[in-house]
Amino acid sequence: MSIDLDNMSLRELRDLRNKLDRAISTFEERRKREALAAAETAAREFGFNLADLTVTKAARGKVAPKYANPSDPEQTWTGRGRKPRWVQEVLDAGKPLESLEI
Repeated sequence: MSIDLDNMSLRELRDLRNKLDRAISTFEERRKREALAAAETAAREFGFNLADLTVTKAARGKVAPKYANPSDPEQTWTGRGRKPRWVQEVLDAGKPLESLEI
């Protein structure tokens, strides 16, 4: 398909641009719908419903803090993720992590 842009009027060019903008903005959504339809078809071929095959993980509950800063008990850490600076400073001073347990 070839479009002769040189021979189009300003109005035709603007109409074409608007159509292109709409097509581009909806492209990803169209592809997602196509992928979902293909997945549903594949699930049916095996005798399943797509909802039966998609499992969502249960949300994790909040974890209680395990450690507290001795100089500021408001600062706590659950023991998960990156160590806060105050924990690392205590460890660098040679004290064991157990000394911070609540």
